[in-house]
Amino acid sequence: AQDSLMAAVKPALQHLVKVLAESNPGRYGFLWHWFDEIYVLLDLLLQQHYLARCSASFSENFYSLKRIPIGDCRQQPLATAGLPKRQHWKSLLLLVLVPYLKGKLEKLVSSLREEDEYSIHPPSSSWKRFYRAFLAAYPFVNMTWEGWFLVQQLCYILGKAQHHSPMLRLAGVRLVRLTAEDIKALEKKLAGATSSQTHSIKTQVQSAARKALGGIAFSLSTGLSVSVFFLQFLDWWYSSENQETIKSLTALPTPPPPVHLDHGASSALLPKLKTVCPLCRKIRVNATALSTSGFVFCYRCVYSYVKTHQRCPITGYATELQHLVKLYSPES
Repeated sequence: AQDSLMAAVKPALQHLVKVLAESNPGRYGFLWHWFDEIYVLLDLLLQQHYLARCSASFSENFYSLKRIPIGDCRQQPLATAGLPKRQHWKSLLLLVLVPYLKGKLEKLVSSLREEDEYSIHPPSSSWKRFYRAFLAAYPFVNMTWEGWFLVQQLCYILGKAQHHSPMLRLAGVRLVRLTAEDIKALEKKLAGATSSQTHSIKTQVQSAARKALGGIAFSLSTGLSVSVFFLQFLDWWYSSENQETIKSLTALPTPPPPVHLDHGASSALLPKLKTVCPLCRKIRVNATALSTSGFVFCYRCVYSYVKTHQRCPITGYATELQHLVKLYSPES
């Protein structure tokens, strides 16, 4: 459960950022463009705060777990003691950097597959061979990675290993549950941090900076703790399996066909022959339709008219140059 917690939070946050970016691209578009990097920074701040304060990641602390170094020590250190520096930085990198790189690799493979389908490189080029070799090898590499995790979990279930995840083994730690002494120490540390007073200006500035960073991390962690189930609900609601149900529930009736602004004037402009342009009254050359109304004109005629009047010459609907659609006849 704690392994899947952050994996459910990220897609839900990604959807919220996507909604913001679509509602106001000029203001929030950068959030969508740099979402992975922004999320990594927030995740780094969050995990650093919990590793330093509770000797656990955010999701591990959410489920009352802590990390302790691998060893034969009979007495477990308290959660407030923190991890040794080596295990601390290993845990931080494996918690934040590995998921980020894995996500980037999956996006790269997806883009390469699309590029391979529509690539203009000749089949014998070195780039084409490299693309195909990489795309052919990736499924086996991914299978090896997932199989490594599966074997580790099976060994943990059978009591043959101290870790359920290879990431814990690489970090040199193992997970145990919080004890009553850990909970009391965490509460005492939090109370002591809020009541401590400093005297010198330098220590006050350092303390204010620490409190600001800690406040940001605490607000993020508290907000995630409160809204984690809401985010998981969003992840389920916008999942591909649920989209068909949503469409059937939120489907709107089909709007009626548009009515011409001036039916008499518009019908008078239309020529009897369908191959004649309504503007120049000649056989159409380079037929172009307006997506706003559906009528077809010569490209030069409709381009000049729309550029000057910003409307359809037949219906009067507001039209821009981007609404011009080139038509291709079967003979061409």
